[in-house]
Amino acid sequence: MDKGHALPQDFRDLLHCLRIRSKYAILLVFVVALVIIEKENNIISRVSDKLKQSPQSLMEANSTDPGLMLSENGSLQSLSELDSAFSQLKNRLHNVTLQLAGSREPAIVPSKGSRRHVLLMATTRTGSSFVGEFFNQQGNIFYLFEPLWHIERTVSFEPGGANAVGSALVYRDVLKQLFLCDLYILENFINPLPEDHMTQSMFRRGSSRSLCEDPVCTPFVKKVFEKYHCKNRRCGPLNVTLAAEACLRKEHMALKAVRIRQLEFLRPLVDDPRLDMRIIQLVRDPRAVLASRMVAFSGKYETWKKGNEGAAPLNEDEVQRLRGNCESIRLSAELGLRQPAWLRGRYMLIRYEDIARSPLQKAKEMYKFAGIAITSQVEEWIRKNTQAPQDSNGIYSTQKNSSEQFEKWRFSIPFKLAQVVQSVCSPAMKLFGYKLASDPETLTNRSISLLEERRTFWIT
Repeated sequence: MDKGHALPQDFRDLLHCLRIRSKYAILLVFVVALVIIEKENNIISRVSDKLKQSPQSLMEANSTDPGLMLSENGSLQSLSELDSAFSQLKNRLHNVTLQLAGSREPAIVPSKGSRRHVLLMATTRTGSSFVGEFFNQQGNIFYLFEPLWHIERTVSFEPGGANAVGSALVYRDVLKQLFLCDLYILENFINPLPEDHMTQSMFRRGSSRSLCEDPVCTPFVKKVFEKYHCKNRRCGPLNVTLAAEACLRKEHMALKAVRIRQLEFLRPLVDDPRLDMRIIQLVRDPRAVLASRMVAFSGKYETWKKGNEGAAPLNEDEVQRLRGNCESIRLSAELGLRQPAWLRGRYMLIRYEDIARSPLQKAKEMYKFAGIAITSQVEEWIRKNTQAPQDSNGIYSTQKNSSEQFEKWRFSIPFKLAQVVQSVCSPAMKLFGYKLASDPETLTNRSISLLEERRTFWIT
């Protein structure tokens, strides 16, 4: 009987021992989990601290936030710090933009060879749509019109701070994938989301000949509305796969962007061995830019109109935003003209006014800089579309009577507003060779040139 009762007691002791060990095991797992979570939080905290330490001037230069002041030496140093901070997460995240695109890459990776990747870098109302057509009209170039528009509309970035830097990095990474013909990257930013790689919402599709040619132009589908449809033929919704394949077949790639503010952010594209980048920075007299924006974006520039009419004082935030725009353009140009080794032979600065006066000559200079042979097709388009009648000069038209068009702003902008622009943008105007108007008569007298003669700059 004693032996019969001893077995259950031993069994109970064993169970009791196992319970104690289980509790300690659970506690040990919990402690290990806490250590891992704390370690991850420390990594994220260090990255966040790096972002907060970035000089405010760099953030504002990209976001055109009020009070922009950026030292010449500080910008490159701050960019280096940012890239260092982000690299801590690169091994874990690989490439955020590639993950957003479902890690899809083109079936064929384009080889560098003689393929050129041309970026037309500008701001709104500088004549970039017109100049972009110089590349759009060439049959062996795959051209995209403002693809970053989708990113700006989809991703919300607050002005200033780390968000402004973040926007520049997102734009940069998306640009890189687009230059590699990975057009799938755009699918995550197009609204509504494409289905089976088909979309009828590609911004300004009709402004890209490559997206409206065979075989990208699929049969027209009835009752499917496409806001930005092809201009000269009826096509079905855009098939992103066919577009990516067409991009790979073309000899060169060109893209227009008005949302890239700082040239230094593009260095990873220039350094990428898969790309042979050529960056053309297009600038225009800031007085002409303001006059054009007040017409094209009248709602956004209502405060400027009221300020000129005396109905209300000029909004100081708007004035400082203008200053930020001019400064970011100037700083990028100064970086390019300093001829750093990474930009040598890859950066060109050109004024819209010079293109307007001699469009064919300047087009040939841009093609020579890009290392692409200009075709008779492009030359014919320029001849035809730079002698257009006055009634074809709409705000979004790419037809210009260019020799007359570029100075029309002198008669539309009030001298009071011209003075404001001159006061906040004078460093940029001096760099680009735009003369100040001292009185209303000088502003409206076409016999008095407001342009200094300048050659086209590119680094050889």
